[in-house]
Amino acid sequence: MGALLEVEDIRVSYGAVEALRGVTLRLQEGEIVAVLGANGAGKTTLLRAISGLLPLVRGRILFCGRDIRSFAPFELLRQGLAHVPEGRRIFPTLTVEENLLLGLYGVRHLVGDAERKKRKEWIFELFPILRERRRQLAGTLSGGEQQMLAIGRGLISRPKVILMDEPSLGLAPRVVQEIFRVIRQIHEEERVSLLLVEQNARKALSVANYAYILENGRVALEGKPQDLMHDERVRSAYLGGSGIGQRLL
Repeated sequence: MGALLEVEDIRVSYGAVEALRGVTLRLQEGEIVAVLGANGAGKTTLLRAISGLLPLVRGRILFCGRDIRSFAPFELLRQGLAHVPEGRRIFPTLTVEENLLLGLYGVRHLVGDAERKKRKEWIFELFPILRERRRQLAGTLSGGEQQMLAIGRGLISRPKVILMDEPSLGLAPRVVQEIFRVIRQIHEEERVSLLLVEQNARKALSVANYAYILENGRVALEGKPQDLMHDERVRSAYLGGSGIGQRLL
């Protein structure tokens, strides 16, 4: 059976600077695949290329077996591919509820009033604090609440695949625990497949089925989390030294 999402030998450039240099990866249905790497390794560029925000110099991207290189981002949302960008990118002068409903932009004609209400309630069950804040301006939320809102906005369309870029960045440990609780829940209960870019390697590997490590725009390592946790290079560069992998298993 083919992968749900296939990235095949893609190259992406910013002018003369080549940001991705022949990256290939696979995401099977029902999987969480983590993408790790240092700042500037190409992780965000990878997600932006998949979601149609950046053109490819070479290679192709298949979603459900279909070449999506020519698709606009809103067309990809209709196909079931959603993107939660780094930095949250919420609309601060709109309410929490209005921000959530923007996640249905492009698929509104496919979602009736009853279904829209059902989906909102699902997000509020995942993130109860958003129910309390539903009429509050999004710009007045805490950083953690804004991240929950960004994830909820991505999920409300009920995508087959969600691209999630640095969901724990800059958040307190308690909030990080809550974010990863929801990641586990939507994966286990809703069978949403995730391509997860994450600077917290320990957390990412603890939830992932498979992982890729990018270095300088290339895939330097890949494998099952248990194997990567025992790799000395991974432990040294991303897990804070020897022994960490043992404690994570």
